[in-house]
Amino acid sequence: MRVAVFTEPHRGATYDDQLRFAQLAEQGGFDAFLRADHYQAMGDDPAPPGPTDAWLTLAALARETSRIRLGTLVTSATFRLPGPLAVMVAQVDQMSGGRVELGIGAGWYAREHVSYGIPFPGISERFDRLTEQLDVITGLWRTPPGGTFTYAGDHYQLTDCPALPRPVQTPGPPVIIGGRGPKRTPELAARYADEFNVPFTSVAQTREAYERVRDACERVGRSADGRPPLTLSAGIVVAIGRTDSEAQRRAAPLHVKSALPPEDSVIGSAQQLVDRIGEFAAIGADRVHLRLIELADLDHLELIASEVLPQLDGNR
Repeated sequence: MRVAVFTEPHRGATYDDQLRFAQLAEQGGFDAFLRADHYQAMGDDPAPPGPTDAWLTLAALARETSRIRLGTLVTSATFRLPGPLAVMVAQVDQMSGGRVELGIGAGWYAREHVSYGIPFPGISERFDRLTEQLDVITGLWRTPPGGTFTYAGDHYQLTDCPALPRPVQTPGPPVIIGGRGPKRTPELAARYADEFNVPFTSVAQTREAYERVRDACERVGRSADGRPPLTLSAGIVVAIGRTDSEAQRRAAPLHVKSALPPEDSVIGSAQQLVDRIGEFAAIGADRVHLRLIELADLDHLELIASEVLPQLDGNR
């Protein structure tokens, strides 16, 4: 089981906070450091001193880490044009020596779009744009050296793009698509993704989502076209401690009203987290993303590294 940490710097974290956290995660043996791509906190929390830009942050972390993988969970397709986004991700992949992963979604939080003047079309158009972004980004990365890329979509058009810079990873950085949607999300994952992530819900609901994406892979003939099997992953909201009071203290922010849907958190001991990860492994998960609320709480990260990771086969 591969174990990544997932962070939400929009809740209030500087670059230095993220650097300390990512470097400690690397030292502790975690597989990856992934961060949300948001420009505003959810709910009424002003979240000083945030926000920080996801790809600027990851570019800097790429030069200050050496092993841990880096990525977004997930970049909003509404924030950036697909051509420049492909350039950004490819450059960070070069800067990291091939350690980048692109989680990408349609975008959902209307408030931050209004706050920062970012267009926010309806859900159907957002998914149409996401589909075209995936066409463009993966198409650019797969363009042979010396070739050019042309694309004529309803929302994006590229003509004779030189498809540079080129990422280190071939044919490109892994693409993560996630969500709980029953129709378009599984289809997009089957066609474009290397990893399908179900975020922060129950084992039973995650199992149902995995079944939907497996069916989608069959419909698009993924197993017959030579591509590797889709990695399945799960998100887990975590607040554990050496004592119940320590766990409850870490869980306090989870009880604040949020714009996010209900989440199935692990609040308690390290063994409870080990058990939950085992339940996800039993339904086919290859990777888990542990959502840790407070980036300043380095002891929480060290606790998981020392008492959870050693119990998981294949993590180290």
